[in-house]
Amino acid sequence: MERAELRFRIRQECSKRQDRWLNLLGWTFPGTRRLLPGVKPGTFFFSPADIADRIRLLCQRLPEQANQIVRRAERLVQHRFDHLGYTDLSYGSPIDWHLDPVHGKRAPKKAFYRVQYLDFDEVGDSKIIWELNRHQHFVILAKAYRLTGDTRFVDEILRQWRHWWAENPYPMGINWASSLEVAFRSLSWLWTVQLLEGASGLPDFRGEWLRGLALHGRHIERYLSTYFSPNTHLLGEGVGLFFLGALCPELPDAERWKQSGWKIVQEEARRQVRADGFHFEQSTYYHVYALDFFLHAAVLANLNNIAVLKEFEETLERMLVALQVLGRGGAPPRFGDDDGGRLFDPRRNGSEHLLDPLSTGAILFHRGDFKAAAASLREETIWLLGREGVSAWDELEASPAKMNSAALREAGFYLLSADKPKTQLAVDCGPIGADSGGHGHADLLSITLESNGQALLIDPGTGEYVGDGGDRNLFRGTSMHNTITVDGVSQASPATAFSWASRPHPNLEQWVDAPDFDYFMGSHDGYARLAQPVTHRRSIFSLKNGFYLVRDVIEGKGRHQLEISWHLNGELQLIEDGLFRLKHGSAGFAVLPTERHGWAEEFHRQAWSPVYGQKAPMNVLKFFSKTEVPATFCCAIVRLEEVQIRPGILTEIERQAPDSAVSAYSYSSPKEHYTFCFGGAGTECKEWKCGAITSDAEVVCWTHFEDGAGDRVILLNGTKAEVPGVPSLRFRRSVTWGELIMNRDERRVLSSDSDAVIEDSVISTPRG
Repeated sequence: MERAELRFRIRQECSKRQDRWLNLLGWTFPGTRRLLPGVKPGTFFFSPADIADRIRLLCQRLPEQANQIVRRAERLVQHRFDHLGYTDLSYGSPIDWHLDPVHGKRAPKKAFYRVQYLDFDEVGDSKIIWELNRHQHFVILAKAYRLTGDTRFVDEILRQWRHWWAENPYPMGINWASSLEVAFRSLSWLWTVQLLEGASGLPDFRGEWLRGLALHGRHIERYLSTYFSPNTHLLGEGVGLFFLGALCPELPDAERWKQSGWKIVQEEARRQVRADGFHFEQSTYYHVYALDFFLHAAVLANLNNIAVLKEFEETLERMLVALQVLGRGGAPPRFGDDDGGRLFDPRRNGSEHLLDPLSTGAILFHRGDFKAAAASLREETIWLLGREGVSAWDELEASPAKMNSAALREAGFYLLSADKPKTQLAVDCGPIGADSGGHGHADLLSITLESNGQALLIDPGTGEYVGDGGDRNLFRGTSMHNTITVDGVSQASPATAFSWASRPHPNLEQWVDAPDFDYFMGSHDGYARLAQPVTHRRSIFSLKNGFYLVRDVIEGKGRHQLEISWHLNGELQLIEDGLFRLKHGSAGFAVLPTERHGWAEEFHRQAWSPVYGQKAPMNVLKFFSKTEVPATFCCAIVRLEEVQIRPGILTEIERQAPDSAVSAYSYSSPKEHYTFCFGGAGTECKEWKCGAITSDAEVVCWTHFEDGAGDRVILLNGTKAEVPGVPSLRFRRSVTWGELIMNRDERRVLSSDSDAVIEDSVISTPRG
């Protein structure tokens, strides 16, 4: 711990105890300082005069959303809440603001810094308590009032607000324990005040709320998570301070809060967002969570004539691009933790809402590809940008992004895509996460698969952060991801709920994104800590047509228990071994291991977590074997438009010599025949022969089409590949990749090094 951090932490600890003593002495927080006179409030996303038009837009463009707001408000008046993945929660009447109703636990009313909010035995799940105390439901009630004019909704807000203060005197209780939660509550109150301000027949309560906001601002500033949680906690606190300072200038500390908050937002954009645009927590959900904070802050800054640096705008656009790329095949794969909360509306916590920021981003950055990915206008966009924004949306032409393969290299996500059918396989070969890796999962080399908007292979989610059932470590562990587990242990060893005792190091060994194929190879050292260490290496070959060859190699010594699991969307039905079809449709996919692979196979139902705190059934296909290593398992994953019969057969080609380093596989279907030869790493310029194929490359793929459409030969890291009946593919020097395309009308050679192509290749030995 450096001196600056030590001083900061000591100052915070002293401040906590000072606040407790001031409370015991009867001091009124934040004192009786008067508001600054004659100061004009800051500019919100809408003025009182704009609200009626926003409501009209909402009813015109999203009528079902408007109706849903009113229905939700009616339930809120009855104190029935839907929080995170839980529905119809009752916190009692009057509301118990310290209750976790799911686990039947109540947080103690003691000084906030003494509340052990991660201790399940003491408080239950603090997220469930805090979700209520964010008061985001006040915003729903305020919108319902504006939609209906029914004052019951306003009365309920004021009644709950005053009761909350009576039950949460500063600085007592769990609802002051996290500065991020204080910031969320501040933002909810600001939205509520703005929605109700200027409404006829309502009392003027701005002064009363300003006193509460002043205390919240003081608390956030004193207890920033600068060193404790310098991630989305610090970012959210910065956004809270910025909003308080910009919108409440009559508060004596407002200008300092505005400057400090805006500085935090900009600095965290530099620090928390990787060069490829992905958030450093290594979590899709946290990426969107942070993006929401940045977007709201940027729009508010523009409205208040606060300079937004070009660097900050570029960071925002990169984040939106990363989200759009991940979501081209459907809802983005949910790598890492699912937090369950959202800035605008906490009920937007499902996978289908992860693309919501692209609606606003499309307008701000004039991006038709963002509009195509978002697919429709969102309610959030209407409130943030109003009629002008909606008009810009209507004028913007949607331009669907091409399904080109892509890589977010710093995050370690590699996306192997196909356009027909629109399919995307994502593989994770990145770090577990920033700092302690608190929101990353032990999922190295795990893959997900989406096609035509449907998830096929899924990441099973988060479950919950605390609890006595062990879900936290189960859901973030390796066995719940689409990768290999060795000896029943996870790639990383958990320490606390938000840290790891050991973390594996990913190693990208090769990534090729060629015009007609993709190739990924990566490994990790997560099992180097075993008594007999092993390394897991995964190769994925994509022909950009919905066919993927996945080859796993476990290297090392000794006898080990190996398991590979494929977690399937719960909407998939098993038709026959390895063949799955989506309910209510004819499409699906196949998982085809090599014939006579020798591993045991199991198909069973298991629980996954669609959103935080919720579980649903899914199917799991598992292969396992206790075997000597080195060991290999290879399978084909085939996307199918029509699931009727097995699409083809994958076989391992018998080695010509027992000591041969070449492994080869053949996939045959009625329409095409694929041969894949893996010569092994470091085989450059060492010629090998496998069947009729001769090469010195690390990998060779030969595709032959039965309808006479021709042949295709691909090599990786070599100088030549010779296949019977096809012109030789030759290069003057080793190339990263080369491809020969033969059809009825032409012969083409493509390569990573076009100058190395030898043009006078000759025909190899005739077939047969």
